[in-house]
Amino acid sequence: MTFGDAPAPPPTDTVRLRLANPEAYVDLRGPTTCALITDAEKRAIHDRLGPDPLRDGDDPDRAWRRISKSRTTVAALLMDQKVVAGVGNVYRAEILFRHGIDPYRAGKDLTQGEWDAIWADLVLLMREGVRLNRIDTVRPEHTPEAMGRPPRVDDHGGEVYVYRRARMACHVCGTDVRTADLAARNLFWCPGCQTR
Repeated sequence: MTFGDAPAPPPTDTVRLRLANPEAYVDLRGPTTCALITDAEKRAIHDRLGPDPLRDGDDPDRAWRRISKSRTTVAALLMDQKVVAGVGNVYRAEILFRHGIDPYRAGKDLTQGEWDAIWADLVLLMREGVRLNRIDTVRPEHTPEAMGRPPRVDDHGGEVYVYRRARMACHVCGTDVRTADLAARNLFWCPGCQTR
């Protein structure tokens, strides 16, 4: 298939689905599963998922009921799609930093107020990420311009506090950012700022 005067490039290994017509194409990358499903199958999948900060009208109290009773770390709970849908590794690390929460803290040790603030922040950050097609989580006072520091250079893009910043100085307190494996993903946090 050609697009204008040039053929579409071959899909890369990470392409799960290519949608194309004679004028344009788009590649879906990254998801571990990609399948055409019926409306009933879609509803069944949604029924298994926790509330999604990107979905209007989803109830964060559904997640809170599970989190508030769990001995599992809050970092692992945020990655469990049955508890909260769609958060992902970047938002997990960044939201816990923004709220000063130790990622190893048990879900049952969070307060309802902390959860409500986390949810509200996830809604704001994730919707802004979709709008801008990039993940920026630093507050205005911590941007490169405000702090006189160079911008982040990373394939992931966006300005962040701790994600992929292991062994670098925290923008806020100067402590080295740490990393560890948790729930089969790299966890990033600042032990100086995340003490609650």
